[in-house]
Amino acid sequence: MSLVRYCVNGRLVSGVSPTNRGFAYGDGIFRTMRLLDGELQDWPLHYQTLVADCSKILMVCPSAELLMQEFKSLMSAGEGENKLSGVVKIIITRGDGARGYAPPAIAEPTRVFVWSPLPVYPEAIYTQGVALYQCQTRLASQPLLAGIKHLNRLENVLARAELKDPRFFDGLMLDYQDQVIEAVSGNLFIHKAGQVMTPILDQCGVAGVMRQKILDWYKTQGQPVSLTRLTVQNVLTADAVIITNSVYGVLQVTQLDAQPLAHNDWAHTLRTQLHYVVH
Repeated sequence: MSLVRYCVNGRLVSGVSPTNRGFAYGDGIFRTMRLLDGELQDWPLHYQTLVADCSKILMVCPSAELLMQEFKSLMSAGEGENKLSGVVKIIITRGDGARGYAPPAIAEPTRVFVWSPLPVYPEAIYTQGVALYQCQTRLASQPLLAGIKHLNRLENVLARAELKDPRFFDGLMLDYQDQVIEAVSGNLFIHKAGQVMTPILDQCGVAGVMRQKILDWYKTQGQPVSLTRLTVQNVLTADAVIITNSVYGVLQVTQLDAQPLAHNDWAHTLRTQLHYVVH
């Protein structure tokens, strides 16, 4: 029997209505997290982020209790130990609606859980670091949606489609003011002269949960991270550069296009401090 991979509104099915606003307009949000030993990693922080993202698009987030109940329905449907680890994606849309942009006065959010196996990353990305290419696709400014992981991700799709060379792990995305914003699939930090900096996401970009974990950890150490405007030159001249997301964790960047970057053991140190388990 094949593993069940989808749960929609608590039911083990694999489809949504064509009138669903997430399908029709991208009217919804999503988050992706690691599942280890049957536990969703950093679930409280992910749920806090889901609530904040829903609020920004004027949608009420389903309760944590309901979401966990539906997650457990998905997990109980599989067989074998391989369902205890993987990647879980939660999608919340505004639900079904009539034709037209106007959101329904009363909406019943659609909740979707998608399970997939953990990616098999080569050990070298953790021991030797990764290379990025600079994307030609730029991120447009929209302060109302800045930081949210909404369902309109065509900019990231187009940027990822630029990747042709297997030597590059991910891409570096800029906005139309030539400001560094993020990686295609993660956030970015630089270390320079003892200071940690990350792009401010007040115009565009996604505020990832691993990014927030790093911000929180540095705050507990009495060393707040500077949220600022960064350029490609800042990246090229940094003492170290990392990219982060909730699946691969923290990776050292050792090259941008053909330019080698300075690097050290910063990524390894952060993985240790954040108790990130490399699989």
